[in-house]
Amino acid sequence: MSASFASALDAARAAAAAQHHPQAALYMVATPIGNLADITLRALHVLQLADTVACEDTRHTQSMLRAYGIDKGAAQLLALHRHNEAEAAQDVVQRLQQGQRVAYVSDAGTPGVSDPGARLVAAVQAAGLRAMPLPGASSITTALSVAGAVAWRGAPDGFVFAGFLPAKSAERARVIGQLAHEPRCVVLLEAPHRIGELAQDLAALGARPVTLARELTKQFEEVTTRPAQALREWIDASPQRARGEFVLLLHPVPVAGDGGESLRVLRLLLQALPLRNAVRLAAEITGAPRNALYAQALEWQRAGI
Repeated sequence: MSASFASALDAARAAAAAQHHPQAALYMVATPIGNLADITLRALHVLQLADTVACEDTRHTQSMLRAYGIDKGAAQLLALHRHNEAEAAQDVVQRLQQGQRVAYVSDAGTPGVSDPGARLVAAVQAAGLRAMPLPGASSITTALSVAGAVAWRGAPDGFVFAGFLPAKSAERARVIGQLAHEPRCVVLLEAPHRIGELAQDLAALGARPVTLARELTKQFEEVTTRPAQALREWIDASPQRARGEFVLLLHPVPVAGDGGESLRVLRLLLQALPLRNAVRLAAEITGAPRNALYAQALEWQRAGI
């Protein structure tokens, strides 16, 4: 154990030991995405308390637990990853039925989002058992907090989590073409061996700002915002920039601050023209972004308005 975490374990017991942590429950525990100090006191307490720690990689998790001074034997660690999640989930259910507390951790961050865990929770709930969330680190919210990509200056509210795009080039380009019409902020994830290809494909979005965050919370953390068409050039400028795990945020497409005039024009044109023609003309007449108008027209169409 690192001496710096000895007091953290004491603080965890003091802060969380008096709280109710029922048996026969699955605890979905968020763990750091890089910096070991980004662990919650409640997570430390539950990881000590757990009878079993299910995890993506037992070696990785054992190393993390030892860094915190938490000792779990090999029999207390259960491998549960994307290749065996359905089968291992039944093992977890059996342990819960025996009255165990089971904690699940992914390799980093909040499980069940882009990492395994969703099928596990579904199996546990189907068996009439309880799943309890322990919030904490997430690369998604970490990147959003420093990107300045949330709704402002008339941009649409909220964000869309698209995760990892298809590995095949043609399919990836097709999905990016669809995302081009999404006016809200879009969150993407990518691995180092494909970041160059993704950046090249995102160039089709032209000047749309994209925030790229790599190695979040680690020593070589880097966050930059550039036009989509300039991302590949920035990555290729240094070999270091293609290393690590990536979060990319496609910034929202602002709607012109025209008091709703662009939407009024669009509605009138849709009464007489096909959707694409109406969007094109409305953009030319009002100066509003075509992508934002197209997305709004599709939303009206889906809603039957």
